[in-house]
Amino acid sequence: MPSSTKLTRALVDVAMGRLSADLVIRNGKWVSVQSGEIIPGSDIAVKDGHIAYVGEDARHTIGRKTKVIDARGRYLVPGLLDGHMHVESGMVTVTEFVRAVAVRGTTGMFIDPHEMANVFGLKGVKLMLDEARQQPIHVWVQMPSCVPSSPGFETPGAHIGPKEVAQAMKWDGIIGLGEMMNYPGVARGDKNMLEEMSVTSASGKTIGGHYASPDLGLPFHGYVAGGAEDDHEGVQLEDAVERVRQGMKAMLRYGSSWHDVASQVGAVTQLGLDSRRFMLVTDDSHAQTISRDGHMDRVLRHAIAQGLDPITAIQMMTINTAEHFGLSREMGLIAPGRWADVVLVKDLENFKADVVLARGQVIAENGKWKVDLPKFTYPAWAAKSVKLKRALKAEDFKLGVKSKRSQVKVNVIGVIENQAPTRHLTFNIKPVDGEIKPDMQRDIAKVALVERHKGTGGVTLGLVSGFGFNSRCAIASTVAHDSHHMIVVGTDEASMAVAANSLRRSGGGQVVVKNGKVIGQVRLKIAGLMSNERANIVAKEAETILKGFRACGCTLNNPNMQLSLLALVVIPELRISDKGLVDVTKFEFIPLVEG
Repeated sequence: MPSSTKLTRALVDVAMGRLSADLVIRNGKWVSVQSGEIIPGSDIAVKDGHIAYVGEDARHTIGRKTKVIDARGRYLVPGLLDGHMHVESGMVTVTEFVRAVAVRGTTGMFIDPHEMANVFGLKGVKLMLDEARQQPIHVWVQMPSCVPSSPGFETPGAHIGPKEVAQAMKWDGIIGLGEMMNYPGVARGDKNMLEEMSVTSASGKTIGGHYASPDLGLPFHGYVAGGAEDDHEGVQLEDAVERVRQGMKAMLRYGSSWHDVASQVGAVTQLGLDSRRFMLVTDDSHAQTISRDGHMDRVLRHAIAQGLDPITAIQMMTINTAEHFGLSREMGLIAPGRWADVVLVKDLENFKADVVLARGQVIAENGKWKVDLPKFTYPAWAAKSVKLKRALKAEDFKLGVKSKRSQVKVNVIGVIENQAPTRHLTFNIKPVDGEIKPDMQRDIAKVALVERHKGTGGVTLGLVSGFGFNSRCAIASTVAHDSHHMIVVGTDEASMAVAANSLRRSGGGQVVVKNGKVIGQVRLKIAGLMSNERANIVAKEAETILKGFRACGCTLNNPNMQLSLLALVVIPELRISDKGLVDVTKFEFIPLVEG
């Protein structure tokens, strides 16, 4: 990038007509998110990747070598920004995620690689940062804050603390602290959590929030006082209202499985709260979603369908996001001095990108790439993360019970469709020959967490309800937020062993087994989380997982995401970790069998 003085002089000279622009877009409808207007008959002149002039006539900036694009009355929209997301949830690398979403109008992403961090620690974060910095669009990295997500309740593959956070804050491309998931620790005044937040604040960078509790009393106020500046875990109208009132930015998410826009957008459309305090984000999007339905363009269409004015919805994923991260001098709006990140579209409500410019370069037209993406090679060690001590057997998944009573009371994880929280359910179950068996009639399956980072061979067992399995099935995954051990659910112990051993051989991913045979599989060798194949290829493999779920009787939307969160011990109500069953409302271990 040119020096600031040199760039400024070039932009001034182009604006004044003393120097020719590199590129000019003519005859468009300028979506001015900074003023809330749509201004027809507008031109944009670009020099050195930046906007030099926006107005009704840029002919004075056109020279012999200037490239001219006729917008033909199409809207000129600032490039869309995703203010909170995890690349790993797409099951692809940063490059392949960018390949899938930038052609749809996403020109900036704020990624939190805490999945990679839980497997490989700081070196994993640095790996993704190095890849992010090579992209043709803006990819900013938030330094993961909670590895493990909840100290004492799980064992990750690595640890990150204040020392590592302080080190990362000096790296070019780190935009702030990733979601602070340990909200009980912040409210209690945990030294490490507060130090991580203080280090970030002292660096002048943004502190990401994650308050997953429905309790908006003193713990919430204590958490806000700790310094978290945004939050994406709200699921109800009141959640959005209280976050904004307390000075946070409310991030309304619409990912593959988390559909929280409709329940909270009324804070703007009905209660009239200032929309500039809100952002639209994805959080987690699967390869199938981004390949088939889109990314931030999908979120935009959905938000407008929920009653948001189009320009307001666009503000919530452009200027609002840029201002939140202190980047509005660089991006988030079409105005002089900013990067020329512009999307040409015919229809705002049925948003579909015709032409995408990033950093002043036409990178895509009609969904096709016009430039080459970087070739980034992951080191061999990144593909060696699944370390099972031995092959597993059906006996490893048998759930013995010592009680001699005719029936026992058990604690069961209850899945909630399209939401991250779970329910804490209880059932009375009759042991069979000293074992607790799955009960398909009552929709009770087994869940096992298999330690895969250290090779200890440990298997922790529990029960889950909500998948609706109706046959002898098992699904295993090395995507298991946030510690990312291997998680297996099933109604048949032998099938559970087949599923686990299949991932042991493949080096990670997800697999579906029915009647002892593999019927679906996606291979994710990089950290057991990502493939380096293109998103459409991964989407096809991932579709075999969804078909496998359906073949087993499950009708949930994106059940593989629900599966991957069963071990997320920072979101209520009940989860499983390598250390046992966790009541996340009380943050204490509880027995599977009561009494």
